[in-house]
Amino acid sequence: MRRGWRLVPLALLLMTVLEISAFALVGRAIGFGWTVLLILAASVAGLLLLRREGMRAWRGFRSAAEAGRPPGAQVTDGLIGLLAGLLLAMPGLVSGVLGLLLTVPPVRRLARRRAQVAAERRVSAAVAGDLFGPRRVRVRRGESQPAQPPPTGPAQPSDAEPGAAIEGEIVEPRRTT
Repeated sequence: MRRGWRLVPLALLLMTVLEISAFALVGRAIGFGWTVLLILAASVAGLLLLRREGMRAWRGFRSAAEAGRPPGAQVTDGLIGLLAGLLLAMPGLVSGVLGLLLTVPPVRRLARRRAQVAAERRVSAAVAGDLFGPRRVRVRRGESQPAQPPPTGPAQPSDAEPGAAIEGEIVEPRRTT
């Protein structure tokens, strides 16, 4: 069993305690009836968001597949939208706030990028390429290699043209569990 799954019961217990505490604090501040109404409104908004994001994700996936583009970005964006709707639909103030945060574009972009990186770590490079398209990699010179000055004369045939493909391979690190 993976180590992360062992923490799920503890996380659920912590989330329950947070939700009950938030309900008590907000209920004391604005009243029990208004708090219940706020939770119901958030749940209805979450259900509507689930429907909208599900349809949007499906359309994005189909259009990417029909155009021959990798569908990973649309799928990841759809999953983040569905997670936002699910968190809003769950009865609770803390989960509602988290779901609402995932609807804010900068937070959503950050979550989408994190989800993509997590997915790329869990699948092979070939599958990640099929899902998300070619990877963008950052190339650094090794510290053991001295930096060479840029060429100053006319371009030699061995110099790479801007935008030229450079052969290479992505070597995945070994996973230790």
